[in-house]
Amino acid sequence: MPVTVRSFAKINLGLCIGAPRPDGFHDLRTVYQTIALHDVIRVRVGRGAGMEIRCDDPRVPKDQTNTCYRIVERGMAALQASGRVTITIEKRLPVQGGLGAGSGNAVAALLALERALKKKLPGAERLRIASEVGSDLPLFLIGGTVLGVGRGEEVYPLPDLPPVCCVVATPEIGVSTPKAFADWDAMMGDPEDDAAELRSATTGPRPVSTQSGEGAKLTALPPSDRMVGFGRMVSAWLSGQPLSGVPVSKGRGRAETSLLDLVRTGIENDFEQVVFPKYPELREVKSLLEAAGAFYASLSGSGSAIYGLFRSRSAGQKAAARMQRDGIPAVATTTLTRRQYRKKFLVSGF
Repeated sequence: MPVTVRSFAKINLGLCIGAPRPDGFHDLRTVYQTIALHDVIRVRVGRGAGMEIRCDDPRVPKDQTNTCYRIVERGMAALQASGRVTITIEKRLPVQGGLGAGSGNAVAALLALERALKKKLPGAERLRIASEVGSDLPLFLIGGTVLGVGRGEEVYPLPDLPPVCCVVATPEIGVSTPKAFADWDAMMGDPEDDAAELRSATTGPRPVSTQSGEGAKLTALPPSDRMVGFGRMVSAWLSGQPLSGVPVSKGRGRAETSLLDLVRTGIENDFEQVVFPKYPELREVKSLLEAAGAFYASLSGSGSAIYGLFRSRSAGQKAAARMQRDGIPAVATTTLTRRQYRKKFLVSGF
């Protein structure tokens, strides 16, 4: 019997890009949040050997480059299992959308494999395998609200944010994450030049460039200072401390206002600075969400998905319907707490 599971999506509540690392990745700081939009993954283990990926979407690779293939291959070895594995991917999420669809598919396939084999990997082993396959896979082993550091693969569960309506717009644009990182590096300037400038500086922050446009270089705070600043904002939010310059929510409980408190810190997605100039239509989608009443709107990952958070489901549904009338694919969904994420994982348990 095949095991059928849901492969949920994620959004990024803020994403801070640090300096390039020797391994070719960048240091990151982000708050991941799982949402109810999902693909469906079916895993069957039968007699024989090898692996087969089935998917009707021609954009999904069906060979060893597929993240499901790579993680299941490692999972079979770690579980010392044998058999022919068939993985069927029912795509509902966009490819290259910034929602973590491929990464979520892989983690769902690994967990479905365990159920199909009636074997279970230790939690630390799962995380190790997931991080080997991709930077944002480990978050899907936790679910809910998750802090991501390192290159995004080092994850820590945060206190869950209360469920909130989330409108996700998915323009038919494919944004290359490696290209977005390259554009970011070009905008920030040569890291060696930055290091020399920092060594020669004695007081005060680096000046902010007044240039604008795609070719402008960002000369604000150096990467290390920006990363520390992001961490301080999240730490202050988690501890419930007053945030400098941030209005304090009054008259409501902490659980109800925690998401508002977080977005009021001024968290933002650094990718917007390089993606929006190349794809101005994405900036327009964000503006439409804000105009429709979203109290926070942002690019997810490197895009092209744009989401908006709304105070009520009815407001979110109206915003999604309005965008659909304008020819923009959009859907109203909800964020998932960690408990909801795990409870709704199995299709039979929905």
